[in-house]
Amino acid sequence: MNRDTPRANRLWAYLIVEELLRCGIDFFCVAPGSRSTPLVAALAANEKARSLIHFDERGTAFAALGYARATGRPAAWITTSGTAVANGLPAVVEAATDGVPMVLLTADRPPELRQTGANQTIDQPDIFGDYVRWRFDLPAPDPGIDPAMVLTTVDQAAYRASRTPQGPVHLNLMFREPLLPDPGEEPVLSGPSSWAQSDEPYTRYAATKPAVDEMEIHRLWEQLRPVKQGLVVAGRLASRKQGEAVLRFADTLGWPLLPDIGSQIRLGTQGLAAHYDALLAGDSFAGSHAPEAVVHVGGRALSKRLEQFLAHSRPDPYVVVRENPFRLDPAHRVTHSVEANVLDFCSALVRAATEDPPAMDSSWTAGWREASEEVARHLDGISSGEPNEPLVARVLSQNVPPDHGLVVASSMPVRDLDTYATTDGAPVPVAANRGASGIDGTVATAAGFARGLGRPVTLLIGDLALLHDLNSLAMLRDVHVVVVVLNNDGGGIFSFLPIARHEEFFEPYFGTPQGVGFEPAAKMFGLAYEHPGTIEDFVEAYGSACARGSSTLIEIQTDRRENVALHRRLLQEVADRVAKA
Repeated sequence: MNRDTPRANRLWAYLIVEELLRCGIDFFCVAPGSRSTPLVAALAANEKARSLIHFDERGTAFAALGYARATGRPAAWITTSGTAVANGLPAVVEAATDGVPMVLLTADRPPELRQTGANQTIDQPDIFGDYVRWRFDLPAPDPGIDPAMVLTTVDQAAYRASRTPQGPVHLNLMFREPLLPDPGEEPVLSGPSSWAQSDEPYTRYAATKPAVDEMEIHRLWEQLRPVKQGLVVAGRLASRKQGEAVLRFADTLGWPLLPDIGSQIRLGTQGLAAHYDALLAGDSFAGSHAPEAVVHVGGRALSKRLEQFLAHSRPDPYVVVRENPFRLDPAHRVTHSVEANVLDFCSALVRAATEDPPAMDSSWTAGWREASEEVARHLDGISSGEPNEPLVARVLSQNVPPDHGLVVASSMPVRDLDTYATTDGAPVPVAANRGASGIDGTVATAAGFARGLGRPVTLLIGDLALLHDLNSLAMLRDVHVVVVVLNNDGGGIFSFLPIARHEEFFEPYFGTPQGVGFEPAAKMFGLAYEHPGTIEDFVEAYGSACARGSSTLIEIQTDRRENVALHRRLLQEVADRVAKA
């Protein structure tokens, strides 16, 4: 037997895992597989590493995504070769689109087996295309190659994942057989001498972020200062600290702040125009409140009504501030795209406004806030025996414990929370996969988010999104996640679209009813189960689940047709009430 190959495999895998740990990447999401054996052996032998082990590669990739959303630091994803690698693509797309760091470690066959018909061998090096920030195809481990090459490559990968713009990076790792030495033949594991004697990365990267351009701030302030009727939009932000910086900026300008559910200040912050999405559903309010200027800070806002409102209003200037160079301008209305640290940008403009105070129209800001408060009073007055989807979203936002995180599925759950959530609940961190807005991997994202936060998590999800990621319920057995599933027997969001009028084919092709309940799934994965029949029962069941200390699945049955009618009636009532007020 060739003893050099397994020893080289073992050494390189040790170097990869150890160097990732030294770079601050200590959480590994792993799906079982043969070709990744050297990596798993190195991981198991390193006491500093933490692992989430799950049988589905797509789930582990989304768990890594959820962990990074909670911590701002990348997790590493380890997978075997072949279609296992392809299963990571949805999470990679989401991470790339929304700027979430990940390190993808994909085991591969050696080059002599590529394009030969060898089993479980596909073209892996560029499989994720431009959705990765950086990629490198490592050679198969060889005693003749300087181990420092492995270390510098890992250091580059960790740096490229974490530097702005953050995102996924891909290391494709070829391993020849035999994959490991026999028991008792373990090699001495060590790298370059200076590295072996320290606990620091081999190559330390230091990015000196450029300061905010004061001249650009001055020019921008010259345009913003005279504006009396402007808006500040807080899109998706990474932390509440960023959200609060945007809030101080808006208060300094004297403009209303419109907070997206992902802004980290939509929940638990008073005095905002929080119910702007419902307000903009009324033609009267939208028609009389077109802004002169807009400053949008952070990622894309969820509200389609807001997007259409601003496109129609054509504010000038229209400023977008993001911590990456990517364009955020689907309507092609943006006049200033600023790549800057959110905290630094807000501080710089607050300083400018302090030195040269802005023109303010207090009635403009008061009008937005009072209208939003009118919406809140109307929603608080709604009573319902049976649970409905808008009310569940609002009640959940009122009752989520302050020590929880909140993960919201795409489609209707995140829209309902954005529109109907209260502002007087706990200011919990919120995560949603709104980069590419898919429904896949949502349960796994919540599992990773809970591990990253180190605290319980509530997940609000629809029935199809839960079915799409059902096997990830297995990840919830050793964390505390309360899954609230709104089961309207199908794809509820399609009922709001024009296609719903085509009754001759709508149900089988778009409604896609499955006719399933989730009690058997909860039992299968060892989760507690609740099925409340009234909104009061839901509040009680949710409180019990939060106090339980282990994961619970709460299933709420709703009706799709009634849900559409209720949403339309609520928005019409809001529009009428605001118009009268």
